[in-house]
Amino acid sequence: MQRRQLIQAAAASLAAPAAWAQGSWPNGPVRIIVGFPPGGGTDALARVLGQKLTTMWGQQVNVENKAGAAGLLAAEYVAQQPSDGATLLMAHINSHALGPALQPGKLRYNVERDFVPIVLVGVTPNLLIAHPGAPNKSVKDVVALCKAEPGKIAFGSAGPGSAQHLALEMFKLQAKVDALHIPYKGSGPLLTDLMGGQIQYCFETMTAATPHVKSGKVVAIAQTRAKRAKGHPNVPTMQEQGFEGFEATTWYGLAGPGKLPAAIADKINRDVNAVLAMPDVQERLDTYGAEDGGGTREKFAQFIASEQVKWARVVKDGNVKVDS
Repeated sequence: MQRRQLIQAAAASLAAPAAWAQGSWPNGPVRIIVGFPPGGGTDALARVLGQKLTTMWGQQVNVENKAGAAGLLAAEYVAQQPSDGATLLMAHINSHALGPALQPGKLRYNVERDFVPIVLVGVTPNLLIAHPGAPNKSVKDVVALCKAEPGKIAFGSAGPGSAQHLALEMFKLQAKVDALHIPYKGSGPLLTDLMGGQIQYCFETMTAATPHVKSGKVVAIAQTRAKRAKGHPNVPTMQEQGFEGFEATTWYGLAGPGKLPAAIADKINRDVNAVLAMPDVQERLDTYGAEDGGGTREKFAQFIASEQVKWARVVKDGNVKVDS
């Protein structure tokens, strides 16, 4: 009888983590890891979520910035953390779609194996913006300029392999033009040179570009989703200007390490959906141009898979190379 009681006690202790996962998680602080410096769109959205979830869970939700390699270092870090829900990643197009396309076999993580997609937080268009002195009335004008001077019209990006760079590569493929790619170390110096006239164009994130568009320091020519964003209702899409199916976005979502229990992932998904539905949060998301967030874990997983296929094709067809 004593042996049976010991076996029952052992079984109960083994069952405890499962009960904890389903019933009382979180029972300590939670970290959201962001792969970029403070102040950018990824960081801003993570802090909106962190603030609301701290209140909702009664536990501190901290945002930690681990910048480097266009978000890949943060993804690598989270992939190696315990799958107990204490560490989450603000997944990004760079970490979960562009990185795998540009560095197949070289990444130190596998998106499907090492991560559990939890919830899509938002999808943000890029804006094709120009220096006010550049010929910039329409995408048609930009295409004509690139054809008149092949390989000489300068487009900046936030770095090799960035979302801005890949948007340019998609444009070059669809427009059948050549252009000069000028990579910068982030959006800040890129926008400084664009406003100064050192470069003529770039596909910049809506979050970074909007203040300069509103101040008149740069001109918005097009946005890169099939539908117009609420924040820029008067800027036509690439699709409206003849580029059928042109979708080059920056997107964000929460993911956990690869063995994150379904009970924890489901709870986070439900709670983040509740946060995203709050009117003050929706207002903030509109400010950043982030739309279409929320939904099921399966929706986010399918979205990631479709983005991987799309960008792998652009990388292959455009013969895009970056230093790993």
